[in-house]
Amino acid sequence: MDETIPNFLAEQRENAPADLTQALLTIEEYWDRKLWHQLTDALGEYFDNPASASQRLPFLRVFILSFAEKINQLKFVSLGLSAATQCEDDSERLVFLTHLTEKVDKPPSQDAYVYALVAVSDVKLRLQDFDSARKDLDKAESILDKFDSIETIVHAAFYKTNASYYKAKLDFGAYYKNALLYLACIDLNSLSPEESQTRAYDLSVAALISDSIYNFGELLLHPILESLTNTEHAWLRELLFAFNRGDLGAYTVLENNLPKCPELEEHKTFLWQKISLSALTEAVFRRPAHDRAMTFATISNETHVQPQEIEILIMKALSLGLLRGSIDQVAQIARINWVQPKVLDMKQIDSMRLRLKDWDSSVNQLGHWIEGVGKDVWAA
Repeated sequence: MDETIPNFLAEQRENAPADLTQALLTIEEYWDRKLWHQLTDALGEYFDNPASASQRLPFLRVFILSFAEKINQLKFVSLGLSAATQCEDDSERLVFLTHLTEKVDKPPSQDAYVYALVAVSDVKLRLQDFDSARKDLDKAESILDKFDSIETIVHAAFYKTNASYYKAKLDFGAYYKNALLYLACIDLNSLSPEESQTRAYDLSVAALISDSIYNFGELLLHPILESLTNTEHAWLRELLFAFNRGDLGAYTVLENNLPKCPELEEHKTFLWQKISLSALTEAVFRRPAHDRAMTFATISNETHVQPQEIEILIMKALSLGLLRGSIDQVAQIARINWVQPKVLDMKQIDSMRLRLKDWDSSVNQLGHWIEGVGKDVWAA
């Protein structure tokens, strides 16, 4: 009998802290009895213990690889990722994870392959090898699209790394989408307060300066945004709500904070254009559906945009799908028949309540009028 593994386990047990001895004895017992499922779970718990850090790489290279094909391949990759944290640097980590990826690149274990491939691309991002990282992510995505269902941790890893790629490439719209998808795949309680604040901060900045995001509803309703409350970045949360309701007054006050965020300060002109569009859609939303023919002068007053720039503002809103309608250039009137739905705050909900009351009153008046002029008909 080959004594390599028993000798290795005995050596590791001798060198391990006392509080890990029992866990190692359990691992040895499961290995001796070939209880692969229980052994895998026991190894996962052992690797999760911070005290096992120095033993993870030896365990994987000597012990786990000897029976790797007998255990769940996704869990095998998870153990490999935990061991990879102990590599000296990202260059060594890349070599280690590349070998791990090759080992699970088989038809029955494509979920594990994607999980490992995404980890490889994450390291490449840190090494600033963006082209190669993008190729790995595209390959992973093409495989993911073929699955009817897959473990959530795989999707979470993909969206997290994809978001990191787009953040590095300053593609704010794509970052926003992937970052939200990542948060949808995890338990938010698993994030530390610092990480929650960082995620909320990055998402808020991306939402504001992206030229493809004009509806912040999904972020405004997300619990992650609450992590900014009572912090030095609380103003950013307020800024998002100001944009959502097209509040030019609030924006004027809050824009004094923009220098605190270089990205927002750099896009200051664009932010004014964006809040102007939001003010326009809010002005349309406040009006009853039968009274949405607005003169350029009215729009200028509502949005604080110069009269000569109103037509461009409306055309921009129409092209972005924020509004639907037509422009009468001669009469200088915009006739709007639809406005993009969005999340409402309490003030906007109250405005809708008042409109519903007005509508109810109008219906009652119409009913009384019909009753008055149609008495003879009803009598007949």
